[in-house]
Amino acid sequence: MIRPYQPKKRKRSKVHGFRARMKTRGGRKVLKARRRKGRKILSA
Repeated sequence: MIRPYQPKKRKRSKVHGFRARMKTRGGRKVLKARRRKGRKILSA
């Protein structure tokens, strides 16, 4: 049986990456909130 998580760097960055976040208004809000919280890593 294949396990559910089969990591792919390309897909991950396309879905959760910085550029993907910057594309949408909601994504920019996510980054803003993470900056406000003081996260070292903002996105994948």
